[in-house]
Amino acid sequence: MAEVISVRFKEVGKNYYFDPKNITFKRGDKVIVETARGLEFGEVTIGNRDIPNEEITAPLKPVLRMATEKDFTTVEENKAKEKSAFEICAQKIQHHKLEMKLVDVEYTFDRSKILFYFTADNRVDFRELVKDLAGVFHTRIELRQIGVRDESKKVGGLGICGRPFCCNTFLGSFQPVSIKMAKEQSLFLSTTKISGTCGRLMCCLKYEQEAYEHLLKVTPKNGAIVETKEGKGTVVDFNLLTGMLKVSLEKRPEAAPIVVNRKEVKIIKDTQIKVDKKELDEFKAIE
Repeated sequence: MAEVISVRFKEVGKNYYFDPKNITFKRGDKVIVETARGLEFGEVTIGNRDIPNEEITAPLKPVLRMATEKDFTTVEENKAKEKSAFEICAQKIQHHKLEMKLVDVEYTFDRSKILFYFTADNRVDFRELVKDLAGVFHTRIELRQIGVRDESKKVGGLGICGRPFCCNTFLGSFQPVSIKMAKEQSLFLSTTKISGTCGRLMCCLKYEQEAYEHLLKVTPKNGAIVETKEGKGTVVDFNLLTGMLKVSLEKRPEAAPIVVNRKEVKIIKDTQIKVDKKELDEFKAIE
């Protein structure tokens, strides 16, 4: 077991473990820690606790101290510098006629490095841009290409539901989502219906997927052969949430399907929901 605290560096970001060095911290404390990027200013999300050694990614970096008033001032100064750096970099990008979109700029706490985040459709040769920026800022420069989901997380906005982006408000990291999830949840497969503002599949598809997977196990699907009180039949429609099925009876194939609850039938042979190649090809770009 090892004593750790959990720290994050952005309001909506990942949590990282650090060695408290026998100092007691509580949630909400601001601290200065040593990271691979240098000194960083972070917020304690979980106070001192013991966790198994196998849950730790070695080596465990130490907490250097509780943040001081001077540290808070440095953070505010860095934010002001980031705005200025953004404008300068945008001008440089335009000067070099580079096909890239600047999204965000970050100074490390100790100002030993500036990170410029951008999006681009293709690979960009930004070597001359880096030289220009290094000549202006006289510190280490790193340009980092990010995806459209990361751009949305940094910039923020409103989703099609009318609420602020999940990724920008509470999602610490992105979870994998797929077209199969959308199909299993009986959603209409249209890019405008199942993709977010970023143009990728909505992150919220993941939220209820576990419940849908359970329902899929206990609900016979289209094409399934079932035994009902009125005889054997084939499921022609189903509703996962209500559990109601429409079953076409073998003895009355021309008649309207009967409506029964999944609890009232016995599954003889079930089917699976599959995404065909045409659907995969059509929606591959938004996964």
